[in-house]
This record gives sequence, C-alpha cells and structure tokens, in this order.
Amino acid sequence: MEKHDAARMSNRSEEGRGPSRLPSRMLWASRVSLRSSWQAKARREEEKRQRDCRTPKVDAGALWKQIEDVAVPQLGLSVIDHVVYSHLVRHSRLEGRRRLRFSIPWLARNIRLSTCPTREAVRRLAAEGALLMIERSKAGHVVEVRLPEEIRGVRANAVRARKAARLSSAVGIEEVDFLKTLELRRAIHARERGKCFYCLRRVAARLECLDHVVPRAKVRCNSYRNLVSSCMECNSQKGERPAEEFLRWLFRERRLTAAELRGRFRALELLAAGKLRPELASEGGAESPV
Repeated sequence: MEKHDAARMSNRSEEGRGPSRLPSRMLWASRVSLRSSWQAKARREEEKRQRDCRTPKVDAGALWKQIEDVAVPQLGLSVIDHVVYSHLVRHSRLEGRRRLRFSIPWLARNIRLSTCPTREAVRRLAAEGALLMIERSKAGHVVEVRLPEEIRGVRANAVRARKAARLSSAVGIEEVDFLKTLELRRAIHARERGKCFYCLRRVAARLECLDHVVPRAKVRCNSYRNLVSSCMECNSQKGERPAEEFLRWLFRERRLTAAELRGRFRALELLAAGKLRPELASEGGAESPV
C-alpha cells in the first residue's frame, strides 16, 4: 500500500514538472527571437543613418580655395585650427560623409601634434560653427563637419559683402569711402587674406586694424587704394610715417626678408595703380572684383 502511494505521488510530481518545462523553453525561444529582431532593427537603423549622412563628393580644388580664401581669414583660424579643420574635412566631406567619428589621440597622431592643442582646436572649431558636436565621450567624438558655405559666420559675411557690392556699384569704386560701413571695412581685411599688409604675419579677426598707406593728415582719402589691413603692432609703430619708410624699418628690424621687402614695395605699386581692388560678392552670390 505504501509503495503504491509513493508511486502515485511520483507520477503526480512528474506530471507537474512536465508542463512547466514547455513554457520555459517557449519563453527562451521568444526571447532569442525578440533579441534577433532588435538587432536586425538596429542594423537597419544604422544603415539608414549612414545613408542619410552620406553626401555627394565635392570638388576638392574648389573646396580648398574656399577654405584658404574664405573660411580661414573670415573665421580667423590659427595654423593649428586650419590643420585640424582641413584634416577633418579630408576624412569626411571629401569621402562623401557628413559625419565623422574620431578620437583626439587619433587626430593628434595624424597631424603630428600633442593631444592638448588638438583638443583645444576642436573646441574652437565647434565654437566657430565649423564643427557640430553630435556625440562626445572618452571613447571618441562624433561631429558633423561643415563646409565653408555652411558655416553661419561665413554666410553672414557673404550677405554683408553683397550689400557692400550694391553700394559700391551705385557710386563707383573709385569714389567709395571704405571706412563708411562695416561691410566695406571687412572687404579691405578680406583682400589681405587674414595677414598684415606690412609684416605679413597672420592676424586674428578681432585684432585687425585698417591703416592709411599715405597718412590721413596729408591726404584725406579713404579709397581702397589708400587703405590696408594691418596688425595692431604695425598700426601703432607706423604712425604718420610713409609706408615705404616703415617697410624699410621693418627690414632693418629683421621682421622682413629682402625678398619680402621687394614684394611689399611691389604691392604698394599695385595698390596705387588700382590693381588690388577688394572683392565683393555680386548680387548673384559669386565673388567678383567691383
């Protein structure tokens, strides 16, 4: 009797365990299927994001001219900022991609700099609008690299330049007072491409000055022929001296080489002859000399 009862209880326990195994296996299979569907969905979203981030390849020659002639002088990029921006453009937009994932050590190693100045350059470019920071972490950064015409500051300068072009075309280039408006003053700075006319050093945009080649006390002329962009140091040291005399002084102070001195004298001749006209954007948006 006791054996019969034990066998009956054993059968009941086995019957109780049997159904419980089936739901657990089904639950495991459903979890695997759900995980696979999540992974497939994530892959599809990543592929779609990569397709959306891809852009048509740009003309490398035209892009480099925009960087050198527009972005660098208008944003006042330093040498390190220039190198970092060019390298990021090279590995993103020239490859048909708008976004780029990179790490600071990788970038510093490629441009042969230490990590600290490289990191500071990335932060400055982001502040200027040349880079849009999408993701930042110790593992790496994801940025959207913008072309010169996509940078807000450069676009604003282009709009101001078009206004200045309309003003200059209305009265004639030789009669324009280039100290009259901010747009016209910026046109003189842009003509020197971010460098001091006298010592040829690169000047940050916030430190640029306008200087009269022939002192204003002698000739009250604000024509483009008599205005140049200079650094604050040259502007104060030149004073009321003629430009030729000041250039010779820079040469004696070894701030200009003999070849650079000859080039500066040649630039003065071209300026006086009206050959160095500032470039202002036309109504259609293209850069053209007025």
